[in-house]
Amino acid sequence: MVKVDRRIIRTREAIKKAFLELMSEKNFDRITIQDIADRANINRATVYLHYLDKFDLLDKIIEEHIKNMSNICESEAELDWIESTVHCMEYLERNYLFFSTMLASEGAPYFRSRFLQFNIEEFKKDVDITKGKNLGQNADVVAQFVANAYVGVVEWWLKNGMPHPPREMAEKVGELLARIL
Repeated sequence: MVKVDRRIIRTREAIKKAFLELMSEKNFDRITIQDIADRANINRATVYLHYLDKFDLLDKIIEEHIKNMSNICESEAELDWIESTVHCMEYLERNYLFFSTMLASEGAPYFRSRFLQFNIEEFKKDVDITKGKNLGQNADVVAQFVANAYVGVVEWWLKNGMPHPPREMAEKVGELLARIL
């Protein structure tokens, strides 16, 4: 594994933070690379050393968070719904700026679609239509239903300033998921 210089890591983090702050303030279409560079307190050329353009930056940030969410799901496959959801909600809380900007402000419709698709794929792994409460159901319909409900609850939670702590929210969502899956 190649070790990345800490200065590169700090620069990328500054660029991502600046970009997300700008997205929370104004429409994506109105953000320029110069805006990002100014906010990150770096040269415009430095942004281009790390990203092709603002679309590449957005894609890389989205994929980073989807990958992190996937890693959480994989590492917690053995946990029950509530404990697994606690870790997801804590991740959402730690990355509030990103998720609130992407979901709550409708700053990036592509992200909502990508986040929903990720959740559909994850929930499909847990849908069992051969027995129990989902006997005879269509697995795709169940996964769509659950994923849309989950993403909707996450949006509500973020838009309302996370009115419940992550553990409490996870318990509420985990109990609901256990009823369906």
